[in-house]
Parts: sequence; structure tokens; C-alpha cells
Amino acid sequence: MPGGIRLSAVAFCLLCCCCSPNIISSAFAFHSDEELLSIQNPAKTNTTLDVGEIVFVIQSQSNTFHKKRAEELKENILKQAALISKKLPRVLLIHELEPRQSAWTIFPVVPHFADAYGKNSSWIFFCEEETTIRLQKLLMVLQRFDKSKNWFLGKALHDKESTIIHHYAFTENPSVFKYPDFSAGWALSTPLIKRLAGILLKDPPSSDFTIDLKHEIALYIWKKMDEQELTHIKQFCTDNPTSSPSAECATAFRNSLPLCGDPVKKEDIFVAIKTCKKFHKDRIPVVKKTWEWQAAHYEYYSDYEDKTIPTTDLRIPNVERGHCGKTFAILERFMNLYISQIDWLIIVDDDTLISISRLQKLLSCYDPHESVFLGERYGYGLQAGGYNYITGGGGMVFSREAARRLMNSKCRCYSNDAPDDMVLGMCFSSLGIAVTHSPLFHQARPMDYAKDYLAHQIPVSFHKHWNIDPIAVYFKWLAQEEENQKNEKKNFKHEL
Repeated sequence: MPGGIRLSAVAFCLLCCCCSPNIISSAFAFHSDEELLSIQNPAKTNTTLDVGEIVFVIQSQSNTFHKKRAEELKENILKQAALISKKLPRVLLIHELEPRQSAWTIFPVVPHFADAYGKNSSWIFFCEEETTIRLQKLLMVLQRFDKSKNWFLGKALHDKESTIIHHYAFTENPSVFKYPDFSAGWALSTPLIKRLAGILLKDPPSSDFTIDLKHEIALYIWKKMDEQELTHIKQFCTDNPTSSPSAECATAFRNSLPLCGDPVKKEDIFVAIKTCKKFHKDRIPVVKKTWEWQAAHYEYYSDYEDKTIPTTDLRIPNVERGHCGKTFAILERFMNLYISQIDWLIIVDDDTLISISRLQKLLSCYDPHESVFLGERYGYGLQAGGYNYITGGGGMVFSREAARRLMNSKCRCYSNDAPDDMVLGMCFSSLGIAVTHSPLFHQARPMDYAKDYLAHQIPVSFHKHWNIDPIAVYFKWLAQEEENQKNEKKNFKHEL
């Protein structure tokens, strides 16, 4: 990895336990004067484009809520297309493509795109289920580019400093490398898809882990296709469509917190906090000074009983990493004591920063009677039939039904220090239960993500206290609604 530090897959796994449309830095410039000319003068490309030449790929999920949102977007795209052309585009839902487990990582389905759509299509346009598409404007943008050439288009993100989630790529100057903000949509021309398909068959991605897909796709294309860069498209936007996005925007993104009715009552959420004796004095006080008061039901699980916190000793020896034994002991305790009363279990680390009030709103979109295993999704060994898992540090959310099915199965840890999140991923995969991804959960710290990426998010969690003031991070990124609620309670008591 040029300019970067390569971590081994195992070391990376252990260490790993949003874009303002008005600001375009010099790092986001177009590749060359020739390309800039083609953007400004569409006639130079000698290109005509019909909407039927675009294949839309929605990053959908099989969960009921997400599938519905993706189907609504598909219907909207087709309705717009019918007003423009007699030839309708193909609109694909990624969770329906084979292989089901890994199609979301894009690489496994690129050869299929090349074979099935290489002759009659000019562009593959990828978007998320909450992306809003103005089809006529998108068509105008794509027509500016010669469809016979290799193009990789998107809204450019860049790292301000090197980060673990990107393998510390381009350590000396991480801002030089651009990667697409999936929320705004991104596009690959058919010639690039065809060439990429040939490369993938001979030289598939070497990493076992899929951590941040948008960066990994851009880096693979750059490394394997003669430093083919992302071309920044200012018309690919992440403005909120409900707040009148810029007239020039071809896309927008719903950046409000999902809410599907009344927020889940906090009494219906049980929070399990994993800790150990050596962190009782530095990490637990942070939890108590930030989000603990928001949880109605919570317990600290440790290797040592401390009545001042208090902690519950699960009789599982502390280990330096993995914590699988402790996690399954928590699940067993939840099954025995709480599952009949409480709909949701969330397991977090003692250095997880989380907004319970935002979680309450988010969970309103999910059914606890459906098997839901929710959080930030990573992938392991997906090029060779591996599995997806929810990263533990950002928080792992289990619906009552998911916990019941898991614990009624025979799937358990192979050792106390096995990586709990990965073992859970294997277990749910064997049960045929797909993990549900939310980008609002974060395995790392805010500074580990592109500033413009976080700008259109309302995050639910962050993780790690390393080289930060965790209390300050909490109040900056997560506390607004919670503090309003706290002040309302104080004022109510004062009035009484």
C-alpha cells in the first residue's frame, strides 16, 4: 500500500475490537484539464445517453424495514424513468443478488454485471436506500462523460489523517487519496466494469476483512487499474432532500435519524456493559458521567464484583482480547432473567460512547419479533464463502427473537478468548440470519472517519478512548437530545 503501513489481517482485526456540498478542496479537483473541458462542454464527448442504459444497484438489505425502503426507491426510479424514456433502466437490489452473503461488497458481483449488462448498458450507478435520485439531472451529468472510456464517478471523501480503519493508507498525506461517499451515489462506466471484472478473476482482493467498503473499492481500483482515480462530481450531493437541496444536485440523502413511529421505550432496552477490574476506575466513570442515566435497565459485567459500581461477576476469567465467553454468559443471563420482559439487548464495551435516545428512535423501525442482529457490519473471508458480523465496540443489538434463536442453537464459543463479534457472525450465518447494517454505529473514534462523511450523519455510537477526551467527544457528537431530556427532567422537578 503506497505511502502506508500494512497491518496483518489478524492484527487489524484485533485493533478494530459525511460531505459539505459547499466546500470542495483542491484535493477534489478533476483529474486533468481535458476532463474538466469535457464536463463544461458536453458536446466534446460526442455522447448521447438513454436512461435505459443505466443499471441502478441499490445497497439493500433483507431486513423488513430496509427491504421496504429499497423497494420504495426502486419504484420511484422507475416512475421517473417512465416519464423520460420508453426504455426503462434495470434496478437491482443488492441483497437479492448472488452470492447473498457477500454481494454487498460489490466485488463478487462485478463479473455478473460485466456479463449481463456489458453490451446494452453504459453505466452502473450505485446508491443507498436513503439516496434520493433526480433522474433527469443524473442523466445530464452522466451524458457529460464519454461512455466508451473508463470512469469512476462520485462525491469525493478524503482522510484528514491516516486511520486504522483504512489500514493507515497514505500515511504521509492521506488527503491525496479520494474515495466515494456512497450516500451520494457513485457510478462506474461499463468499460471500467468490464476491465475490472477481468482483473478480479485473476487477482481478487487479498485482505480477509471488509472494513470500510467505499475506501477499499477505491483503493483496489487505484492499485489495479493504473492509478485510476475517483472523479469528484459536485452534482452528487448529500443535502437533505427535505431541506431543498441545491438546484444543481442530481442526488440527495435523507440524513435525519430513522423514526418509524414512537421511539422504543427505554424500559424495553437492556444494556449490558462489558468491563474488567483494571478498567473500573478509568472507563466506568466515563459511562456514568455520560450516558448511563439514559438507560432504564443496565448491568456492568466484570471479572470482579465491585458493589460501588456495581458490577456482576459472571465467573468468566478475564482475557486480553476476544471476550467470547463473557458475551455468551451475558446472553445466557438475558435469556434466563429478562427475555420475557424486554424486547432488545445491546452489548457494549466499557469504552463505547452511545446515545440511548437515538437508539430508541432507530429501533422504532425494527420488529423485536423478527430476528434482528444490528450494528456496524464488517465482513470476513467473503471472497471464499466467509460471513458478515457486527463489530462489538460500536454496540451489538439483539432483538428478543434473535437472542432466542441464537441461544436455542448449539453454536457457542470455541474458547473464552475467541473474538465474540466474529463468533456471533458465524453463528447467525449458520442459522441463516443476515446481520443488519447501520452506518450510525461506529467501531472507531470520530477522527477516524472523514469529516464530510460524518457531516450528514446523526451517529448512535463511537468507540475507544485512545488519545481523546471521551467525555468531550460524547458531548460533541452524541449528547444533544439526551441533555435536552435531562434538562427537561430537572425543570419539571424544579416546577414541582
